Amino acid sequence: MSNPETQALDQLVRQWIGLWSVPLDWALFDELHDDGFEDCAAVGRPSDKHGFAQGVKALAEAFPDLQARVEDLVIDAAAWKVAVRWSASGTNRLRYLGIGPTNRRTEIRGIEIIEVRNGKVTRRWGEWDISGHRQGD
Repeated sequence: MSNPETQALDQLVRQWIGLWSVPLDWALFDELHDDGFEDCAAVGRPSDKHGFAQGVKALAEAFPDLQARVEDLVIDAAAWKVAVRWSASGTNRLRYLGIGPTNRRTEIRGIEIIEVRNGKVTRRWGEWDISGHRQGD
């Protein structure tokens, strides 16, 4: 990492992915998301900050030992965008996506593109693979 912008984006996105680890840090969630945050991949929920928080909360409730980690980061400091490949694992304890509880350890993998302005996440696009969870009830 050669410049302060790259370092700042690296740190912010690592904190952002870490938000999905239980226990959830709602003060940090609020700090990292712009009030005008837009979730461009909001399936079945509002695409705003509150809707995204609902999705994170539902995931954490269903997988109360969930731990998320960054696998890869690609940072475009000039555009203030980051692509991140991440993974998480947790034990399914409540019904999630119409399945469960399975009481099985589930691996989740995803790719996100994050847009940042003024030190806050303003927009995200994401795709997850949670197919291991969908294989059993």
